[in-house]
Amino acid sequence: MSRISIIGAGIAGLTVGAFLAHNGHHVQIFEQYSDIGGVAATIEQDGYKWDIGPLILEGLGPNEPIRNILEELNLMKHLRIINEDRGLSTPDFTFWRPKKYKGLYWRREMLKKLFPEENVNLDRYYKFYLRMIKLTTLFKQSDQAQGIKKLLLKIQLLITALPIKKMQEWNATQLLDHFFSNKKIKGLLAGILADFVIKPSEFQGVGIPMVNIETAFDKRIPIKIDDHTIQPQYNYILGGCGEMVKLLANFIESHEGTIKIQSKVQKILIENNQAIGIEMENGEQIFSDIVLATSDIQSTFYELIGKEQISFKTQQYIDNLKYMESVLMVHIGIDFDPSPYQPAALCYYYGTYDIENAVEKINNGIYHEGEDGFLIYIPSMHSPEMAPANHHAVTVYTVGPNHIKDGDWQTQREELADKLLEYAELKIPGLREHTKTRLIMTPEDFRHRIMVKHHSFGGIPPIIGQKGFDYQTSIKNLYYAGCQSESAGGIAHTMRGGKTVAQLIIKSLENI
Repeated sequence: MSRISIIGAGIAGLTVGAFLAHNGHHVQIFEQYSDIGGVAATIEQDGYKWDIGPLILEGLGPNEPIRNILEELNLMKHLRIINEDRGLSTPDFTFWRPKKYKGLYWRREMLKKLFPEENVNLDRYYKFYLRMIKLTTLFKQSDQAQGIKKLLLKIQLLITALPIKKMQEWNATQLLDHFFSNKKIKGLLAGILADFVIKPSEFQGVGIPMVNIETAFDKRIPIKIDDHTIQPQYNYILGGCGEMVKLLANFIESHEGTIKIQSKVQKILIENNQAIGIEMENGEQIFSDIVLATSDIQSTFYELIGKEQISFKTQQYIDNLKYMESVLMVHIGIDFDPSPYQPAALCYYYGTYDIENAVEKINNGIYHEGEDGFLIYIPSMHSPEMAPANHHAVTVYTVGPNHIKDGDWQTQREELADKLLEYAELKIPGLREHTKTRLIMTPEDFRHRIMVKHHSFGGIPPIIGQKGFDYQTSIKNLYYAGCQSESAGGIAHTMRGGKTVAQLIIKSLENI
């Protein structure tokens, strides 16, 4: 039995810890905060509960990564989920699931009526959309297959990719310009990039269909179009994402692992370019066979390890890395039913079509106060237990800079929360008047909660040419996981990456 020290009890640390504990290793997880889960936690105040990170989740559908991982650990049967969809609103039109099912292409047909001059272009784009879904499915199937089947799938993958070979070099601006002339359609399809705080000119163009999946807007759309064209499914975790956090934590502890909260690691012990353990804030040293770090890259390599232990090339990578920006999140409890105004639990409200300029402002520390867009999430619509009877839990959040150019998050928190709710009340009147409790989370609050220098909501942004840090570091027996690792951000990617890291660690220990 090997001793494993894991720094951080977020979803990455818990996933790695669960697989290592399941494999018979002695796992100790150290969390500096007073609660586990990181941004996958569900928080509570005055009888209301809110998620602080993931909302509607991709990855819990059939043969999708979160479900596969939980099934492998025999935990999926304990998680309650519900297949759902969301709304999307722009300054000119709104997408809500129609009462009567209108098929896979109802959004396309709606756009055709709104923009008849783009009819041919919309047909062209949706053919491209299906091709990208097929490519993604073939890639996943070939990755899971073996032998001759794997070879045949790879050949089919190459044939399917051939017609769009030139597009693989385009950014999202170039791709959208190729398909459309109307700025509103381009802004609609690029809008979700603002959630990543990434400009369309920085994002790989062929990824646009993958952030505009049709099943996200209508749960009745079949995920399987044919054997090699399967769309993702979107689900909520009933009771909040914290329910999955609890399952993983309980699993680790039932396999003789330990999770220690309010236990801050101040140093990773390195000897002869090999990790040998950790040192706690109180000076206690804990020796380990393997150390796994899951905090942000800067804190991990510059503070816990130290520049003297890493190469100049690694320092250059860290110094030049671009991060996502943060969010202002306002959680409230209300005493009325908001469904006449917002018929589904989640809706994105876009305030601008100029995503490039909106993101540029945030990158320069200019906060839009909600004018450029926000989302409203009402988890008690699908999980009534997340609010008192006849009340609702509501989250309003929007992206913003880590540090405001002209101002300060902490001293302006109440004022900026009020301003964001003013914009939200244009969609759901009465939110402030009927607020029974309020909990504000600024970028500074997030930095404190997950102990990072720069709060990057979602991890490393998917900028063309940029990748997260390698799982296996240049220091022997030291591994790195989480949303800033090569897995990228998002719960599904982070958990899949966590499983991969666990497999790498298990394999390395078998070779000792």
